[in-house]
Amino acid sequence: MPVPAARPITLTAAERQRLKKAAYGHKTPHQARLRSQIVLLSTRGKSNARIAAEVGVHVDTVRTWRGRFADGGLPALANRRRSGRPARFTPVQVAEAKTLACQLPAETGVPLARWSYPELAAELTARGITDTVSASTVRRWLRQDALKPWQYQSWIFIRDPDFRAKAQRILDLYARTYEGEQPLSADEYGISSDEKTSIQARCRCHPTLAPGRARAMRVNHTYGRGGAVAYLAAYDVHRAKVFGRCEATGIMPFMALVEQVMTQEPYASARRVFWIVDNGSAHRGKKAIDRLTEAFPNAVMVHTPVHASWTSQVEIFFSIVQRKVVSPNDFPDLPQVRDRLRAFEDRYNAAAQPFQWRFTTSDLDGLGPARPTLNRRPTPRILRRPSSMINPRRICGADHLAGCVAASPRRRRPVVRCRSQGAGRQRR
Repeated sequence: MPVPAARPITLTAAERQRLKKAAYGHKTPHQARLRSQIVLLSTRGKSNARIAAEVGVHVDTVRTWRGRFADGGLPALANRRRSGRPARFTPVQVAEAKTLACQLPAETGVPLARWSYPELAAELTARGITDTVSASTVRRWLRQDALKPWQYQSWIFIRDPDFRAKAQRILDLYARTYEGEQPLSADEYGISSDEKTSIQARCRCHPTLAPGRARAMRVNHTYGRGGAVAYLAAYDVHRAKVFGRCEATGIMPFMALVEQVMTQEPYASARRVFWIVDNGSAHRGKKAIDRLTEAFPNAVMVHTPVHASWTSQVEIFFSIVQRKVVSPNDFPDLPQVRDRLRAFEDRYNAAAQPFQWRFTTSDLDGLGPARPTLNRRPTPRILRRPSSMINPRRICGADHLAGCVAASPRRRRPVVRCRSQGAGRQRR
């Protein structure tokens, strides 16, 4: 029986370039590499048997890919579509699995807080929706619609009826104006103050291992408790200067912090010093305002709206303290915690710059005590919708609020990604 003649192949310059890149590229898949080498050797006039010996494949393989390229060119070197194994599950079963994933487990009588792939697979089998199904199959189904039932986000509604007026007063202060008056003069200042409570002195039972090559820093989980301390801080929003002290929380420690700031220049001789505080017990209500005014007549207390302490810029500084000083918490005793905080305070004041606060009064339009729609996808930037739908403390963590509402001018403009607390793999 006569052997069919080898198919002649002619390449253009562009085809030759692409074939060489695929044949000798370090990241080319093995099958694509072999097919490209077969075509390139075919252009040199070699027989199929010789090409098969050089490449290390059967002569029928050379004949197949040489013929396919001669008929269809480069696109013919890709795998053809195959029918595959018949579908084991019907579209109705897949739809019922996705419907179950979109329901709360408590609504279906399952004693779980949220679904996972194995739990969904077991529930589908228990209900008779499917005979047996693996967790990987359920994962593949849910991935088609980007369903992640193990993740969750929390929100908080605006409950303060005077939210806009209070928030606008604070945002105007950041822009160096006050209640629609003329811009603040050079001898008027804005101080954002709060307390970071329960900074624990955890003494690890084994020394912390420093990072090395291909190894992250290792911190022993077992520790001994050495007590806790609160860090009170006052942050000058326009001068980027921090005043802090480590004491227990309460009215007297807060007034001690006020005295520490107001007895220094330029605040002692300032025309007005605006103290931006939240509604904590140490500085809540009319009594706190009177107490501050009686002690220092040039001090004006401004309260943030209820459940909106994110409007206070000192929270950003606390997030920096948490990331750079406190975590991971490895202190032998409380005096070392205090010394570390005071040392970092000096280091921060030496090079700090004011935060670039982007949330302005114009962004308050549309915010209020009305309940928003919850079944819609939240906006990726919390700057656009700060607290009417999403609580930045729960999404980013109380210690990572800096990326949500402001950024240091020394860093690039941050893009906030919603990170939900979940048991599965999370996208960072």
